[in-house]
This record gives sequence, C-alpha cells and structure tokens, in this order.
Amino acid sequence: MEIPITEEINRIGGIVSGQALAALADTAMVFACFGHLDAVEPVGTVTLDTQFLRPATGDSVRAEAEVTRAGKAMVFARATLIAEPSGKPVALATATFAR
Repeated sequence: MEIPITEEINRIGGIVSGQALAALADTAMVFACFGHLDAVEPVGTVTLDTQFLRPATGDSVRAEAEVTRAGKAMVFARATLIAEPSGKPVALATATFAR
C-alpha cells in the first residue's frame, strides 16, 4: 500500500506527520489481515505501536505489512513504512486486532 506525500499530510518542516504514518501502518495491517484470512472480515485495532525511525520525505510512503500470527480471537501483524524514492525505512509498527 502506498500514499503520496502531499501538503495535507505534511507538518511544519515539510515532513509527514506521525498521525498519517500511523494511519497508513494500521490500514496496511488491516489489509494484511484480510489477505491472511482470505476474507474481508471485520477486525478492530486493539493495540498499535509505532516506532518512528527518521523523517518521511520524498514522493510517497510505501507500507509493507504481514500477519505474524492469527488465532481464533486475535490477529498479530507488523508493518514497515518506507520513503520513496530513497527506499529508506521511516517507521516500524506492530498491532493486535480483535476478530
């Protein structure tokens, strides 16, 4: 999943806001849940932990997400956010989702 870097998500200083990055990570992990479960099954974010590594700058931010474990009641996932075109990771996130 990828979003363009625009003025609407930039904060003062020309870097992407943490809120936009956290929302991207959360959304990408929800879609990873859909892929893992082979269905668009409602999941609710229980925990979301985001570590910001460096300012996100460039043209866009790409999210790579995967499910690390899925049980009957909970799904665990992680995501890496990467600035493009530099290819540098800007944030790491983990989340727990209720099924």
